Amino acid sequence: MRYLLVPLFSLALAPLASADPLPPEKAKAALLKLLDRPKVKPEVEEGAAKNADDLVYQKWTFASEKRADGTGERVPVLQVSPSGANQKRPVMIVLHGTGGSTESVRGWLEQFARLGIVGIAIDARYHGERKNAGKGSSAYVAAITKAWKAPADTMEHPFYYDTVWDLWRLVDVLETRAGIDPKRIGMMGISMGGIQTWLAAAVDDRVKVAAPLIGVQSFKWSLENDKWQGRANTIKAAHEAAAKDLGEPAVNKKVCRALWSKVIPGILDDFDCPNLLPLFAGKQPRALFIANGDTDGNCPIEGAKIAIRAAEVAYAKVDAKDKLVVRVNAGVGHKVTDEDRKACVEFCAKWLK
Repeated sequence: MRYLLVPLFSLALAPLASADPLPPEKAKAALLKLLDRPKVKPEVEEGAAKNADDLVYQKWTFASEKRADGTGERVPVLQVSPSGANQKRPVMIVLHGTGGSTESVRGWLEQFARLGIVGIAIDARYHGERKNAGKGSSAYVAAITKAWKAPADTMEHPFYYDTVWDLWRLVDVLETRAGIDPKRIGMMGISMGGIQTWLAAAVDDRVKVAAPLIGVQSFKWSLENDKWQGRANTIKAAHEAAAKDLGEPAVNKKVCRALWSKVIPGILDDFDCPNLLPLFAGKQPRALFIANGDTDGNCPIEGAKIAIRAAEVAYAKVDAKDKLVVRVNAGVGHKVTDEDRKACVEFCAKWLK
């Protein structure tokens, strides 16, 4: 499927005739273009730094977007750094799941900081301390529902894509931030954060290490093989609203296709995980860690294996198998196991240091 950009920076898109997915490098260019909008000065606002247990905690915010109507986005950041000598250190961006916040991944940040790596977390759109964020995922689901109902030229894309834009702008800020080595930036995420990780990092070569946890999948496979239920239930109310608007008695494949195609356009073809993961094994292969459970209803393993296989083939072609680690856990659902967590932290630290 192909898309037409309309005026302004609303990401309003119109589907054209179906086609095979673009080759990964062209899909990369298409995703960067699709999500592009005017860049604004980050105008970083620093919070006070606090020392505790040999770690330094700091909250700060930056501007990531200004809309045509004058409203904008400020992104809340939690930074946990090793204390001690003022030197440039690697950084690991850690992304929370649906309904989470920077605070829900604080433990990950602390783990990385104790290994000499600066830990950074942001609140995704409509989460945590973001403007208009509600409790848990309520505001997030409401925003997706609103996007579904909105005219194409006025809608937001809160389902993954707008946070991906924030992540690219976060990397811009980190490249100029004191104490950060801009050549050693990593990104990992859990569930929703895992999806945002492979979307954002696959097309941003500045991210040298990536770890999508319980987020690798194939949206196309899940839709075509009637395994969409887990993903749909993560934002159930939005799907139910779409079903009602489409005159369907219940959420079904037709509803999912219509909703996903509008609020996350391209996710069923050009920007699906199997088409983007090979980008990590590009001309200069980057380290990639994948962890999934084989009974995960949100990321059906059959679709995940298609994406994993695409990555394995790509890494083999460039003789960089050592930079790819895949863990598929038998009998595990939508959960990051303790063993996966330990292996992920060790892998990321190895390739960032």
